[in-house]
Amino acid sequence: MTEKTTQPGPRELFGDVAPALAGYSEDVLFGQAWKSPELAPRDRSLVTVASLITSGSSEQLGYHLGLARQNGVSEAELIETITHMAFYAGWPRAMSALAVARALFHTA
Repeated sequence: MTEKTTQPGPRELFGDVAPALAGYSEDVLFGQAWKSPELAPRDRSLVTVASLITSGSSEQLGYHLGLARQNGVSEAELIETITHMAFYAGWPRAMSALAVARALFHTA
């Protein structure tokens, strides 16, 4: 069984700088959108990881790779997602995502 760790939320990370944006992130994005029953958390994580790779948002990817693992996505599935995205998002973005994944997976 995988041990779940609690990651700091938006209010803890950014509430001192941008309390409104942190609140929207926590209440609307993670509080409402992520809890919508139309997509399982596992599926939502895969969609989010793919989207972050496509947009080149490596700075957000580490958090969402960790969340995806908490939501039941294996490291092998995440690596396969990154590999698959290379053909759609571009090689540089996939390689940047792979660097984030390697750093996260080898320190966990």
